[in-house]
Amino acid sequence: MRDISCDTITQAVKELCIQACCVVTKDMYEAFSKAKEKEQSPLGKDILGKILENADIAKKEMMPICQDTGMTVVFVEIGQEVHIINGYLEDAINEGIAQGYTQGFLRKSVVKDPIYHRDNTQNNTPAVIHTKIVPGDKLKIKVAPKGFGSENKGILKMLVPADGLEGVKKVFLEAVENAGPNACPPLVVGVGVGGTMEKCAILAKEAAIRAADSKNPNPEYAKLEEELVELANKTGVGPQGLGGNTTALKVNIEVYPTHIAGLPVCININCHAARHADTEL
Repeated sequence: MRDISCDTITQAVKELCIQACCVVTKDMYEAFSKAKEKEQSPLGKDILGKILENADIAKKEMMPICQDTGMTVVFVEIGQEVHIINGYLEDAINEGIAQGYTQGFLRKSVVKDPIYHRDNTQNNTPAVIHTKIVPGDKLKIKVAPKGFGSENKGILKMLVPADGLEGVKKVFLEAVENAGPNACPPLVVGVGVGGTMEKCAILAKEAAIRAADSKNPNPEYAKLEEELVELANKTGVGPQGLGGNTTALKVNIEVYPTHIAGLPVCININCHAARHADTEL
């Protein structure tokens, strides 16, 4: 059994919040650069250049990539040999977010009640936390601040098996076209298929923050990822919605077994920043 203190978790989450909001990941930066070279629209190419310039300034000055620093989503993998001491895990995570957003001068965007009392909590807490028990004695934390320009454009559909692959493609294209310029393209799109209603939504969220240079390990789904990128780019929405052939940088698919009568599909869209940062304790 290995002890990990809540103080250590809080410090790690604090640093991850600032890093995720201010530093574009290497895989995304490379994806922007490649897209700029391939973009056929002069305006689209210029916009992609501005996105790269913005990323450089944000990293150098440790300033937010975008003014919407999102609602903080946290994925935690807890080794079953880990013993968390000196507090409660979720409290430690939320304290780290509060410190990161306050000390990092990141915008606080969370309200305490969705309908009746939309008062700002002043520190971007509480987070949305997903935990998973895994083998080993490590604690892995991934922080993914999610802006709502893109989050608002997600779609969840409970298809039936007869809808099949074409049904999945239809839902995907509906989401991308509906997002248009409002999700700040070029996009990273997470597609969750299978499980139940809530499971496919979590799969889509996980997919949306998967590395831009990754592929689904199943060759059939890896091929489908490429096909969906092509479908998205044929819409002509382009960088920042101003036209071009780079509407999506990447589509990631995650799947899970499902019921004989079901075909749940969820599309979770990430803006071009696709913010995330992770660490292992």
